[in-house]
Amino acid sequence: MIRGIRPLLRGSTYAGALFACCGALASLPLLPFALLPALGWRSAPESVRIALVLALWAALVGVAGLARPVRRVLVVSARRLLRVPLPDPAAGGRRAGPLGLDRWRTPLWLVLHAAVGWTGALASGVLFLMAVSLPGNRLGGEVRLSLNGTSVRVSGGWSWAVAAVCLLLAVAVCALATKILRWSAPRLLGPSAAERLALAAERELLLAERNRIAHELHDSIGHTLTAATIQAAVAGELLCADPAAARAAMRSIEESARAALEDLDYVLGVLREEQPGTAPARTLTDLPELLDRLRHAGAVVEPELSGEPDRVQGTLSRAAYRILQEGLTNALRHGAGGPIGVRVAAGPDGLDLTVVNRTGVRASPGPGRAFPTSGHGLAGLAERVRLLHGELQAGPDGTGHWRLAVRLPARVSA
Repeated sequence: MIRGIRPLLRGSTYAGALFACCGALASLPLLPFALLPALGWRSAPESVRIALVLALWAALVGVAGLARPVRRVLVVSARRLLRVPLPDPAAGGRRAGPLGLDRWRTPLWLVLHAAVGWTGALASGVLFLMAVSLPGNRLGGEVRLSLNGTSVRVSGGWSWAVAAVCLLLAVAVCALATKILRWSAPRLLGPSAAERLALAAERELLLAERNRIAHELHDSIGHTLTAATIQAAVAGELLCADPAAARAAMRSIEESARAALEDLDYVLGVLREEQPGTAPARTLTDLPELLDRLRHAGAVVEPELSGEPDRVQGTLSRAAYRILQEGLTNALRHGAGGPIGVRVAAGPDGLDLTVVNRTGVRASPGPGRAFPTSGHGLAGLAERVRLLHGELQAGPDGTGHWRLAVRLPARVSA
């Protein structure tokens, strides 16, 4: 019983009733136009004229719902007063669905809104007036209620009981009107099939853009910060023993920081939905610079280039650079020191990339050599290679070595 009374004690119930009354009042200016045909057809029976007025009134209310801004206003007001979670109408929802049913959902809502508003307002108003007027008589007084020729006498203390019942019924009518509107709002004001497709496509594009930005941040800036951290550690160790080498390491840190700022400016421009500058499209032609930064960080790199990697163009060259960058970053982070083997073989059928480094405990860890890992690097590489229809192998290679091998086909759209 307490559960049934609970909606009567909530403020949202009466906010919903107010929303229903607003729908009734909004339809009131259209009533004079619906009365015009009935006034001109005075010979018709009264019941026919009343039905004609109501039908024309409902039609005019429904036609008002065809305006595009009306639905947006209704969605916002239903969210605030009915407390119904409704998304904003998407651009794709402007099209009519199958047989045009989606287009008529807003007019149907307006008609239902007005009908519930008028019914609830009249019923609750009459009940509330009865609840106020009945106890106004003295306890010994008498009140006669007549309905369709049937009279009921309410006198004495019964007038207070009947008044209390009328008050509860008025509140129950408000709760019922709110419940009807809450039930129908998601079905008539919620996203249509076309809008759901548009929202799903928008979410898919947003997720794809976020994944691309995450790859950019992880590949470019992650590598640069890793190299800069190692270079700072090397510069600190050589500051007194070899000032020239320390200065070279500091210059390399400056170059790495400039490259990171360039990449970061581009990524932030995308996040701010601004028109970013030219994207830093690093390709295999930038591989020597990448290897030089690793050497300045104290790593021993043994490159092996075959074919003509500089002639690889477009998406294939950019993806190859990112793959090598991620492989070298992992070798710096997790390797045990020693030489890092880098092999790039460009052939007519595709591109072979290999990075091999030692594993185990680093002989001389030095400061700043421990790095947090996200666990997404290898998964991101696998996704990138999969999109390019390539093959990836990563795992132990013999005793004490880790090998990353990627095969990319030559026919990739730029």
